[in-house]
Amino acid sequence: MAKQKRELLKGVGTHRRTESDYMGVMRDAVSLDDWRDLITGTLQLAKSGDPSARAWLAQYLVGKPEAKAPTPLTVVVNQWSGKDPVADRLAKPLIDQELYPSMHQNDAWQEGIRSAIATELNKKLPPPEIAEDQVAARVSTESTEVIPMQLAK
Repeated sequence: MAKQKRELLKGVGTHRRTESDYMGVMRDAVSLDDWRDLITGTLQLAKSGDPSARAWLAQYLVGKPEAKAPTPLTVVVNQWSGKDPVADRLAKPLIDQELYPSMHQNDAWQEGIRSAIATELNKKLPPPEIAEDQVAARVSTESTEVIPMQLAK
């Protein structure tokens, strides 16, 4: 008697659409110029006081905080003790390299690979579409002079 073949997937599906399918259609439908117009309009709404426009822009420009702010007591204690959490966080990798050199003997090799991959990605991936490959940078808030900057390719 022959063995019955077992199914690995149970049930039936009506489609194979995924989030990436929908994102692909959206990307095809919305050009960068359309997106730029949308952002410009949202910026104008935010400047005129629209709280939802401000929140939406802030979410993309600043991001949501990943950590909680320290309590006032923690801030005061750090000030009194002379402790600087930012300096401590920046110093930790260097201290670890000195204390545990065997754990960091491949750091230069790993950084070389990261650098090579970043260089290859820059060569293989096309830069984003930007009008005439220039971005206007405002020199200062007082000046209206605009200086075009060439993007790195």
